[in-house]
Amino acid sequence: METATTSAKTAGAPAIDMGKMESFLNKVVSDFGSSLSITLSFIGDKLGLYKAMAFAGPVTAADLAKKTNTTERYVREWLINQAAGGYIEFDEKKGTYRLPDEHAVALTDENSPFYVAGGFQVISSMQKAEERITELFKTGAGMLWGEHHHGLFEGTERFFRPGYTGNLVAQWLPALEGVVDKLKKGALVADIGCGHGISTMIMARAFPQSNFVGYDNHVPSIERANALAGEEGLKNVRFDVGSAQKFPDRQFDLIAYFDCLHDMGDPVGAMAHAREVLKDDGTIMLVEPMAGRKAVENLNPVGRVYSGASVLCCSPNAMASGGYVLGTVASDQALEEVSNKAGFKRFRRAAETPFNRVFEVRK
Repeated sequence: METATTSAKTAGAPAIDMGKMESFLNKVVSDFGSSLSITLSFIGDKLGLYKAMAFAGPVTAADLAKKTNTTERYVREWLINQAAGGYIEFDEKKGTYRLPDEHAVALTDENSPFYVAGGFQVISSMQKAEERITELFKTGAGMLWGEHHHGLFEGTERFFRPGYTGNLVAQWLPALEGVVDKLKKGALVADIGCGHGISTMIMARAFPQSNFVGYDNHVPSIERANALAGEEGLKNVRFDVGSAQKFPDRQFDLIAYFDCLHDMGDPVGAMAHAREVLKDDGTIMLVEPMAGRKAVENLNPVGRVYSGASVLCCSPNAMASGGYVLGTVASDQALEEVSNKAGFKRFRRAAETPFNRVFEVRK
């Protein structure tokens, strides 16, 4: 007799392995929960629910609602969702919830290299473009970065800041031949596609003898970057509106691209212009998301995130701004081809983290 773990077949359909079917449906249901939890986690971030629980011991729904001036009835299911996802712990006997200290650091400490809460805002904002992206599949058109929900720009700043803070000065710059010595003595640096200027300001703080200028074609981002630099009183950094292919002709010691070259519709033109304005002994620092050298090497959680972001945000911007689509999971070879086409002779992977690759490009 056939069992539920063998196979099932309906007219005109192939035989189905019920064990595989159940395993797949469990995976889908888990993804349903994860997708809903992204939105709920962002809500928890915005409303200060995580911060109210951080290092505070066990709480009830009523306790948390009172501490955050929110409604207990909504908080009750929010806590269940978070406990079901393993973000918080539930004590069945006491009916209380607790945010583990390690989770609290990752969800509330914006100065920690483990901080992840900005990612909730990024994903929530990208998902708002679903209807538009669906049409792009049919038309082959694009969608510019600046056309996304405004939360994407702030979320990107918050999401990338920890990685840059923890790695840029301590690991990435030292991995580039002779660059740190130049920065200590006084160098001229361009940060292309700088967004809110977080990477630019990290370098400016670390190397006060050097001068830094960030360029981005998104006007609101440049306004935000200048405001942040003004708040910090940084005198050796400024931000200007400019495209990657047309920023001013000066002789730069270092030109950096932080997680942005793959977004550009003309990356060859961008790097060719960088070559023209780079000193003969200058360096390009190319920071890109972690990706495999082959497509199969992206079949992992990081590759799943980055390929999803590529479809919803990065590739549409490239399609809209030139049509040369590297994509977020561009291989080392694809990036080196761009470098070669732009006239550079030397290209090497200089450093890496679980989420990023850092390349040194030179004439």
